[in-house]
Amino acid sequence: MSDRPARLGTRRSPMATSQSQAVADAITDRTGTRVELELITSYGDVTQARLTQLGGTGVFVNSLREQLLSGGIDFAVHSLKDLPTAPADGLAIAAITDRDDPRDALCARDGRKFSDLPPGAVVGTGSPRRVAQLAALRPDLTYVPIRGNAGTRLGRIAEGEVDAVVLAYAGLARVGRLDDVTDVFEPEQMLPAPGQGALAVECLASRADGDLAYLAAVDHAATRAAVTAERTVLAELEAGCAAPVGAYAEVHDGRLRLRAAVVAPDGSEAVRRERSVGTGGDAAAAASSLGRELAREMIGEGADRIVADAAEE
Repeated sequence: MSDRPARLGTRRSPMATSQSQAVADAITDRTGTRVELELITSYGDVTQARLTQLGGTGVFVNSLREQLLSGGIDFAVHSLKDLPTAPADGLAIAAITDRDDPRDALCARDGRKFSDLPPGAVVGTGSPRRVAQLAALRPDLTYVPIRGNAGTRLGRIAEGEVDAVVLAYAGLARVGRLDDVTDVFEPEQMLPAPGQGALAVECLASRADGDLAYLAAVDHAATRAAVTAERTVLAELEAGCAAPVGAYAEVHDGRLRLRAAVVAPDGSEAVRRERSVGTGGDAAAAASSLGRELAREMIGEGADRIVADAAEE
């Protein structure tokens, strides 16, 4: 058996390296396996194009997957919300870690809450999902696309380019920027992206039950069930991570509750549904079935049309 540390592939951004190091530390703590980070640049990190122009799905993970398939790294850590729902040939998700806070957060000038922003205030976000749901709440605000890491986006406020930005609460926590948060959106206001706040550990399928079986030590069953339901909704709607689709599932008292929403880009139209199921027996199968059933109900109400129309804009 080799004495070399396991090679964990991660994007180079401060947020990615922070969350990958946390996973590496958890693996070492639980299994004794030494892990070292391999920093990899993805196309999504270097391009200035909008997420919608890139097609969204896969732009932050493809470089890591190439390294997995070539043997350059042993496993990779992804933000689950960036991971395409379609299985990748030869690869497997060996673990999904205990989910951090999945909510979205507002960081605004002068400590303002969302309700306190004046009409016409400029809010920056690169997510069509956030824009659609925010517009449904406050159509009187101006929403503009914004790219870059958390520090860069927050800097746009100080530079006067925007009055506020909306980012994932979990991401801000991972880079130590929670002091910048002025408001937090509860799921009743804005549903997060499917998988938001969760991290996926991916490796070669041929190694998941072999020499990398120890990765299962950081898998969190309740989180896996919840995000499976969320991502099944996304898959059934044939929507990528850049689509205006929000979904959030949580396990409570032996039941898995799933809420989902598809909202038109201008917030003028929405399809929202909720379902729950018991988590006894095969939780993964129950979660997948729940996601499919909810998505089909939403499609029956026109959710697929909203997704298709948004993709053409």
